Amino acid sequence: MSAAVVDVVRAPILDVRELTTSYPVRTESGGRAGTLTAVDDVSLSIGHGETLGLVGESGCGKSSLGRTIVRLIDPSSGSIVFDGTDITRLGHRSLRPLRRRMQVVFQDPYASLNPRSTIGQILAEPFRIHGVGAAKRATRITELLDLVQLPAGTTQRRPHEFSGGQRQRIAIARALALDPSFIVLDEPVSALDMSIQAQILNLLSDLRQHLGLAYLFIAHDLSAVGHISDRVAVMYLGKIVEIGDRDDVFATPQHPYTNALLSAVPSHGTRRGRRRRIVLEGDLPSPLMPPSGCRFRTRCWRADKRCAEEMPVLVSVDGSDRKVACHYPGVEGTAA
Repeated sequence: MSAAVVDVVRAPILDVRELTTSYPVRTESGGRAGTLTAVDDVSLSIGHGETLGLVGESGCGKSSLGRTIVRLIDPSSGSIVFDGTDITRLGHRSLRPLRRRMQVVFQDPYASLNPRSTIGQILAEPFRIHGVGAAKRATRITELLDLVQLPAGTTQRRPHEFSGGQRQRIAIARALALDPSFIVLDEPVSALDMSIQAQILNLLSDLRQHLGLAYLFIAHDLSAVGHISDRVAVMYLGKIVEIGDRDDVFATPQHPYTNALLSAVPSHGTRRGRRRRIVLEGDLPSPLMPPSGCRFRTRCWRADKRCAEEMPVLVSVDGSDRKVACHYPGVEGTAA
């Protein structure tokens, strides 16, 4: 196999570089109050068949990043390359064929499904929009329901007749309708009961293996992220502060914020070796007025004058693929 062919095989399905998404903020009278930067200079990539978990507190910009990547929101700057095609500035007409291959599953399955439509109509809609014939639609809808483990007879029922977990299965089926290769999963289990969460996570894992899907899995629950992800990116106030292999990040978190998040994950082992619980003080700062220097410094126990004056850059740890944006990275001590 030639070097050129190897490069093509190894190219990521998604390559995001220096991506920024900002929104103008208006006063009640309609005047401009400022600019909210929800995603700030983010770079990341996702390989074919890979799951990248994206974690952080509510309001840190996770959903804005996911929606910008699939162009539900237009980026302010930076680039988005999807499977070799730069989609950053593509118009609606040029982007439409690519939308078959990148889909989104949202947090609330009831809000994302039309309550007046039957399940059959909901699943048929992607085919109708993209000009797929009626005969193929019927066969494919049956296949989709089987993929998400729902009976074929559900097509005449409406969303309110299903449980939350079943509705999320329907939303997943709709996302799979046009054979995508990449799906943004935006908090897909956070609105579900714990037992149902595990079922949906297992379903997503099985679908990924069976269909060769790549996922951006957005969540605030690190247990869910650890269950499904190959790599993990930690986001704080619009910036990626740590990214790397899941096992490395979970075992030896380098950024103070990652340390704090992981210290809250329940441990079922012995007391020795458990992480010391870190309780963050204060609230997430306003993205309208982020702190100078390091965004996390106002809540960080390691912060000093340098942190207030100099923004840390996301750099490799020991020359590996693991990266952290912190002037003083390191693992916190464990409980005695």
